[in-house]
Amino acid sequence: MSGKNYRDLIVWQKAIELVVEIYRLTQTFPKEELYCLTSQIRRAAISIPSNIAEGQGRRTKKEFANFLSFAHGSLRETETQLTIAQRLGYAKPTTVEATLNRCAEIGRLLNGLSNSLASPPM
Repeated sequence: MSGKNYRDLIVWQKAIELVVEIYRLTQTFPKEELYCLTSQIRRAAISIPSNIAEGQGRRTKKEFANFLSFAHGSLRETETQLTIAQRLGYAKPTTVEATLNRCAEIGRLLNGLSNSLASPPM
């Protein structure tokens, strides 16, 4: 799809920041979680900006919107895994709350971008 480069999208930039935050957070998880929760939450977080970028590179708004939907699903998966990590005592509640707030912001940005793709041009 023509227009802005995905790197110019605020939602993509914020999602990249979230990935970095998730990687830093999961470095403190127990080693036995490396191939389970640590891996899963990292993959879910990585999927968010990856789907935004892939969708922006597609030919139509409909395809882009579909990939934004995938990104939103990965965002919800990340939030769920953060909650699990907190309940297991792998992450401090204040840290998880701050990260969930970042997730909420990304969710709002994804919704706004999706809505703008659905709106007819003026």
